[in-house]
Amino acid sequence: MNPSTIVMTKELPAGSSRSGGEQLQNNPAPLSRYESQKRRDWNTFGQYLKNQRPPVPLSQCNCNHVLEFLRYLDQFGKTKVHLHGCVFFGQPDPPAPCTCPLRQAWGSLDALIGRLRAAYEENGGSPENNPFGNGAIRLYLREVKECQAKARGIPYKKKKKRKLNSNSMKSIGGGSAAAADQHKNLMQAS
Repeated sequence: MNPSTIVMTKELPAGSSRSGGEQLQNNPAPLSRYESQKRRDWNTFGQYLKNQRPPVPLSQCNCNHVLEFLRYLDQFGKTKVHLHGCVFFGQPDPPAPCTCPLRQAWGSLDALIGRLRAAYEENGGSPENNPFGNGAIRLYLREVKECQAKARGIPYKKKKKRKLNSNSMKSIGGGSAAAADQHKNLMQAS
């Protein structure tokens, strides 16, 4: 589908249907928490684009609109992010309040982008043109993550790949003990 056919969904009141006044015979299963949040996020983003001056059609949305949306959401954040000049900069548990701004937490923004990325494609957008999957968005999220980690004194560590022992190699791949030992030796050498 081309980007001009991307659809914004509209939540219907309970008991209503898209085909006039007829009632649905069998009610569809309620949406999961994730699906409900994804729909709310999608509708919120669509409303944000409509409120721009001039309004931005979804088919013309790009990563810059997404970045502006993320910055706009910061004003509703609940996470204290200390500024460089704050005496509590880098302290995970400051002993007193300060006037530093509240921001959206990195994890919340990351989850939001994941939901919007999925919603974009579910509503007719192509994966190649998905503005939520753009490299500029990933870069922005990485910078927010690093900035908040420093400001709040909370290190985010990369998850290390688990080393597999010979027993788990046998159970996973059905390989020989010799192959598992060879893999173990290679892992220890690196």
